[in-house]
This record gives sequence, structure tokens and C-alpha cells, in this order.
Amino acid sequence: MIGDRTTSARSKALYSPEQRERRDATVWTLVQGILAPLQFLVFLVSLALVIRYLVTGHGQEIATASIVVKTLVLYTIMITGAIWEKVVFGVYLFAEPFFWEDVFSFLVIALHTAYLVALFTGFTDTRGQMMIALAAYATYVVNAGQFLLKLRAARLQQQADDRAAAQQAEPAAEAAP
Repeated sequence: MIGDRTTSARSKALYSPEQRERRDATVWTLVQGILAPLQFLVFLVSLALVIRYLVTGHGQEIATASIVVKTLVLYTIMITGAIWEKVVFGVYLFAEPFFWEDVFSFLVIALHTAYLVALFTGFTDTRGQMMIALAAYATYVVNAGQFLLKLRAARLQQQADDRAAAQQAEPAAEAAP
């Protein structure tokens, strides 16, 4: 189910106060916070191995294994991310604040899966498989950027909310005897 798409000022905030509370209370936020940098590290290592293979012709086995590991980490973060969205927003995917990130995530998953299909069926040679992996990695970088921008937006929203709360508290403190 796709979340409600209202255009009220309240829906422009990334998280409602209740959603922020659920986000901060769930273990799935920590899980995502661990898996995201882990996935990026796996990506960097795998990218280096794939490029090494494409440039030198050496290391095909380790490059292939690294792409499979990267794909498994991607599947894991997608599943745990869907659980996180369910806990925080009440839907497994396509919550309004993360709609386009989720849409693009499916392209990332499709390309990683296409790599696995090519690998296990021999649909294309090793070089072709590596090119599919590079296309998957390019979409992953875009998608990771989308999520980093959301993380930044959440931090900015939190800072603005904290400033507004402090400004509201000042007059109350001044009025106290």
C-alpha cells in the first residue's frame, strides 16, 4: 500500500513527532545505521576488485565473489529497511517521505539481480557480467546519495524543531515568577 499523499504543511516534514519517536525507539534504526556503512564498505572493495579485473584480467573469482556478497548485503538492507519503514510509517515500502528512494531502490535491486541471473545462467560472459555489476553499482551510488540527503534533511528538521521548542520555552521561562 502506498502511503497517503497529502500536501498539508505537516506532511512536508520528514517525520511527524510520533514517527520520530518510533524511529528513535526501534532497533531497526540501529540495524540500518550499521548495515548502510557496511554496504558502502563492501561496495568500495568490490568496485576496486571489479575494476582490477576489467583492467588487468586478473582476479575474476574474487571480483565475482565480492559482487555476490554486495548483492546479499543489499538484499539484507532492503528487507530490514522495509521492516524499519513498517515500524516507523506503518507501511513496508513507499512511505511518502521515502517514496522515490524506494522506487529507485527497486532499480538497484533489479540490476543486482540481473547480475546474479547472468552469473548463474551464463547469459553473458564474465566481462558482460562485470558491466552489469558496474551499472548496478552506479545506481547504488545514486540511491545512497538519495538516502544521505534524507538523513541530512532529518537532521535539519530536528535542529529546526529544537530551535522552535527553545523559542517557545523562552517566553514561558521569562513569565515565571
